Amino acid sequence: MLGRAIHLTVAAVLLLLGARANPNLEEVGQQVRAYTRQVEFDYVEWTVDAIWVKLRQAALGLPNYVEPVAQSDLVRDYVRLVAEIQYNESQHAILHAHPDQAAVASQIAELGQALEQQYARRANLAPLAESVLQAQIAQVVAEFDLAGGGQPLPPLLYHSTPLPWALIVSPRGAIQQDANISLQTELTLDEHIAIEEAVSAGLDLSTLVVPVGGIGSYPTMVAQTSNLNWLAEVVAHEWIHNYLTWHPLGFLYGDTPELTTMNETTASIAGKEIGARVIELYYPELVPPPPAPPPPATEEAPPPPNDPPPFDFRAEMHETRITVDALLAEGQIEQAEDYMEERRLFLWENGYTIRKLNQAYFAFYGSYADVPVGPAGEDPVGEAVRALWAQSASLKEFLDYMDALTSFADLQALLASLP
Repeated sequence: MLGRAIHLTVAAVLLLLGARANPNLEEVGQQVRAYTRQVEFDYVEWTVDAIWVKLRQAALGLPNYVEPVAQSDLVRDYVRLVAEIQYNESQHAILHAHPDQAAVASQIAELGQALEQQYARRANLAPLAESVLQAQIAQVVAEFDLAGGGQPLPPLLYHSTPLPWALIVSPRGAIQQDANISLQTELTLDEHIAIEEAVSAGLDLSTLVVPVGGIGSYPTMVAQTSNLNWLAEVVAHEWIHNYLTWHPLGFLYGDTPELTTMNETTASIAGKEIGARVIELYYPELVPPPPAPPPPATEEAPPPPNDPPPFDFRAEMHETRITVDALLAEGQIEQAEDYMEERRLFLWENGYTIRKLNQAYFAFYGSYADVPVGPAGEDPVGEAVRALWAQSASLKEFLDYMDALTSFADLQALLASLP
């Protein structure tokens, strides 16, 4: 049984890792890899390690003999521990920056020892928490009728570790993701900048190294976090990528910018639905409160407030993307880049720190178009996916519609055919 499980898991990994290849963009990717090959993330090594962790988890069979309440408490303990570690790490960094190191040396040593103990506890607790959360999300996936015979395909497996960075590459004359290359986790910011500048100067491309919250490998990679709502959503989001890989939409991920946006927007919508249901069932204390009702209407309009309206980051990014798209459509590349730098400084003045705002930034963040206002601008792809979701009777119906599509034209034709 164990040998067969290993064989099936490895076969699934090879299929999932190979399914995302994009022959249309292979040339650009190979050109970029001349600059990144020595610092790329090793997926094979990570996958082998993660599979071994998952096999050990399966051998424990924790969800089979621990009461559901105790299972959820175990996950709560894990995220609390992660929160404590993150806080202590930030305090440790502050102490290391203290101008009088001799005065804080004992505090540094004491906190360092505490962190080592917490790291050891996390190493023991994380596999158990992952096993529980996997089972809970799998139950919700089955509830949404997305699992044949009650078992998601592929089986829902994730592993939380430090994630690789993503080098995003876009042409300067258009906003589209021509390459997304995973870089080693331990690279520094200075190294990120050096890679960006080398590729940009050598190939005349727009580049940006970005953090990612999850990766649809198999098992999927998910960042360590103390936010259980976010964790449930992202684990579900990345499993949806695995689910789609067995269908035309997922198999063609990245063949065109439109297909990338269709995939990511579909996964974002489904991930939110599944994640919210997991929280509702197993962690009800974390269900967000409903939005406040609008104030009652009055006959006389209230006087205009003296204070300016609150700064709306998403609206400002939406406006920026629309303007950049218009400038690039007119061939005004340098003007678009100057405008993005002006907007970056404007955002900085309003409390939003963005290191680099360029075509690659929008190519990455604009592909997550599950909400109408944001860095996707007026890109019609996300709007079409959202329209299909609004017309779908269930999450299953929505995914059944989406997973068979092979182009944006297919999506438009499908929408036109619906009553």
